[in-house]
Amino acid sequence: MRPEAHFTFQAHRNKKAAPVILSGRIRTLRQRLKRTLDCTARAAGISKPFLSQIERGLATPSLASLKGIADALGVAVQYFIDAPSERNAVCRGDEVKFFEFADSANSFARLTRGSGCGQLEAILVKFPPHQSEPTEIPTSAEEAFLYVTAGEISLTLEGKTVVLKAGDSAHYQSASPHAWLNTQSTEALAIWVGTPNLL
Repeated sequence: MRPEAHFTFQAHRNKKAAPVILSGRIRTLRQRLKRTLDCTARAAGISKPFLSQIERGLATPSLASLKGIADALGVAVQYFIDAPSERNAVCRGDEVKFFEFADSANSFARLTRGSGCGQLEAILVKFPPHQSEPTEIPTSAEEAFLYVTAGEISLTLEGKTVVLKAGDSAHYQSASPHAWLNTQSTEALAIWVGTPNLL
C-alpha cells in the first residue's frame, strides 16, 4: 500500500498533518528510548538518512518501513498513526484523519480506537480515480469485510475479479491473495473491517 480530512473528505486541507504527526511520534519515542538514528535504522531495515527524513517530515514511509520502525522501537504500527484525541469508544467525524503509505495510491483513516487490545479494526479507504495497477493488501488480519460506500472498486480474490459498487460488500479470509483497484473516473470510498487488524 502508498506511505488527512474532515469526515466530509476535505482531504487537501489536512494533507500534510499526518506525516508531521507521524514523524514527531517516531522521533519522540526513539529519543525517549535513547536509541540512535543509526541503530534504529539498522534494526528497521532502512537507511539512516531515510529515517532522518521521515523524522523531519520530509519523507513518507511505506507500510513495510513503518512496521520495521515500529518493531525496532517495540511498539505496534498503530502507536504512530492513532490520533492523539483517541481515548474513548466514540469516533467524531471531525477527528477522522487520512494517512498514506509510500507504496499505495490509496488513503486510509482509522475509525476504531487503538487501545492495543481490541480484536476488530475498521478503516476508511479512499481510492483515487483512474488506477492502473491493483494494490495488493499486506495485512495481519485473518478475516476481512469490505463495504463500498461510494464509487466502484474491483476486488481480486485468488485471481478472480469482482466489481463492487456502492452498497456492495465482500467478506473473505485475508490469507487469500487479494488486491484492490479503482479504474473509474471518480473517487471511490470503502470501509474495511478486519480481525485482528489491518496493520
